[in-house]
Amino acid sequence: MAILTQEEAKAIIDKVLSYAKADETEVSIRGGRTGNIRYARNTVNTSGESDEISLSITSVYGKKSGSTSINELDDESLKKAVSRAEEIAVLAPENPEYMPMLGPQNYGASRTFAKATDSINPDYRAQLAVDSIKPCVDNNLTAAGYLEDFSGFVATGNSKGLFGYNQSTSVDFTVTVRSSDGTGSGYAGRDFNDASLLKAGEVTNLAAQKAMASVNAQAIEPGKYTVILEPMAANDLLRLLASGMDARSADEGRSFLSKKGGGTKLGEKLFDERVNIYSDPAHPEIPSAPWSGEGFPLEKTTWVENGAVKNMFYSRYWAEKQGVQPVARPQGFIFAGGNESLPEMIRNTERGILVTRFWYIRAVDPQTLLYTGLTRDGTFYIENGQIKFPVKNFRFNESPIIMLNNIESMGKPERTSGNMVPPMKIRDFTFTSLSDAV
Repeated sequence: MAILTQEEAKAIIDKVLSYAKADETEVSIRGGRTGNIRYARNTVNTSGESDEISLSITSVYGKKSGSTSINELDDESLKKAVSRAEEIAVLAPENPEYMPMLGPQNYGASRTFAKATDSINPDYRAQLAVDSIKPCVDNNLTAAGYLEDFSGFVATGNSKGLFGYNQSTSVDFTVTVRSSDGTGSGYAGRDFNDASLLKAGEVTNLAAQKAMASVNAQAIEPGKYTVILEPMAANDLLRLLASGMDARSADEGRSFLSKKGGGTKLGEKLFDERVNIYSDPAHPEIPSAPWSGEGFPLEKTTWVENGAVKNMFYSRYWAEKQGVQPVARPQGFIFAGGNESLPEMIRNTERGILVTRFWYIRAVDPQTLLYTGLTRDGTFYIENGQIKFPVKNFRFNESPIIMLNNIESMGKPERTSGNMVPPMKIRDFTFTSLSDAV
């Protein structure tokens, strides 16, 4: 089914609401086309495209709610779905944290839709695979990659008069390149809303260079090192800090933002004064839908300013309980960086480790944000301002809190996995053991 227009989606939502008998009713419709192509060992092995649409209904009686979903939009199916959601609501237990549905909201404009991505077809995907595989074949390397593109919409409305509609597109491409003997590995990826920004050959060449440079890695002793984190590696850890800024967890003593004995660290300086983190649904490089999961408008919000915590996420329930305004969890973060480029960081390093990517990250202590994991796909030893040789991968034990207090320098933020993150040079990063993984 083609993407529904705003008028078409609203007509269906209004029809569903006309059938409803519950105290409150919420309706959402989402759908679109998803395409993909996958290749391994320099050969395409799967490709496909799906076109789906779904409608979900939540019916509420008092504090009891029931939900159902369907993928047929004829009148009879809509009536049955409403009836089913209301039957479930009657039987459900009360939710003591239920919040009444919001009334009409003012949502800002969104820049999440790009025509170039909406126009992707099987020929585009096939050519992308060729552009990625051919340079690897030419250099006796082996590539494995995956592209997924999406073009669709979401519409939401309720019996209180709220309505929102947004179209979005996305394209996500990742590739792993291995040397012919299997001892070298490189990885690169890019994600955009606008497919015209994606250059598969350039992305693959980055992975290929790392693969060739990481052949026959040498073992060096684990310990504390100055590390240079490429944006993908920095994001692997910083996203964990950003997603942990939940007010309820902090108030209940379960977070790195909790104080011993009660209270939170809101307003306290926890990081280097160069650390500034914010979110903005209208950011040109990581635009997002204009509303949160709870339906209230997303706005530009500062989370950390000059190293001090300025905001936390407050759900509507927890905000009311604490007597504050709700603060929505954003869909992407911007970590403001600095002016030093990655090559400059390397030239200015006497002894250190360049990390391309982390992998298999697991929590050790949520209250200190201590994590463990592995380096992967290209790790290199730096000495006297030059990359000297590839090194065997390490296991690390580190907290992004400590990391953001040990900043040497930062570069310009780049989009990675829906966030904007700079390359970072960090002192005293803890590697605890070696890993035989490539």
